[in-house]
Amino acid sequence: MSSNRKKIALVATFLLLISAAIYFDVHNALNLENLKKSRDFLIVSYEKSPLITIVAYTLLYVLVTSLSLPGAAVLTLAGGAIFGLLIGVLLVSLASTIGATLAFLSSRFLISAWVRDKFREKLVPIDKGIRAEGGFYLFGLRLVPIFPFFMINLLMGLTPLTVKKFFFISQLGMLPGTIVYVNAGTQLGMISSLAEIASFEILTALSLLGLFPIVAKKILVTLRKIQ
Repeated sequence: MSSNRKKIALVATFLLLISAAIYFDVHNALNLENLKKSRDFLIVSYEKSPLITIVAYTLLYVLVTSLSLPGAAVLTLAGGAIFGLLIGVLLVSLASTIGATLAFLSSRFLISAWVRDKFREKLVPIDKGIRAEGGFYLFGLRLVPIFPFFMINLLMGLTPLTVKKFFFISQLGMLPGTIVYVNAGTQLGMISSLAEIASFEILTALSLLGLFPIVAKKILVTLRKIQ
C-alpha cells in the first residue's frame, strides 16, 4: 500500500472513530458513577451475549484510547467488573495497545506538526531518551507515571521508533498497571474514586519497576567497559 493510501485509510479510520465518539457521547458517559449504575446490566449482557459484549467493549476501548479521550481508567475497571481478572486483563491489554498504536500512527502521519508545536519542550528529553536507550526508554515511560499515556502515544509518533517495537513494548510496559486496575474493577463496589487505586505505594512500585531496565542496561555497559 502506497504512502498516500495509508494516510487516506488512517484519516478515514479516525473520522469514523470521531463520529462514533460524538454519536455515543463517550466523553460524558465514561465515569465511575455511571459504571456502578450499569454494572449489573453489563454483567447480564455478557452472560447472555458474551461475544457481542466482548467485541463492543474492545471497540469502545480502542475508540477512547486512539482518540486520547478521558475514560480509559474507567473502562479498565469495567473490564474487571464485567469479565473478571483473566479475561479482563487480556481484553484491556489488547485494546489499549491497539488504541495506543493508532494514536501513535496518527501523530506520525497526520498531526506531527501540531504535536511538535504543542509538546515541543516535552519532546526534547524523550528524543534524547530514545536515542540513548531505545525501547528501554519507552518501557520505562509506560511504567513510570510521569507522563499521561496519551501524551506518550503522541510524542512517540515523532520518534524513529518502529510500529512493531512500539506495539509490543507498550503492551508489555502497560501490563502491570492494567492488572492493578482490572483487579480493582473486580471489587468495584469498594471503590469510591479513581484516586484510591493509584496509591502512593503502587505508583512507587511501578516507578521502580520502570526504572529497572534502564538502570540494568547502564550497569551492563559499565561492567563491559571495566572488563
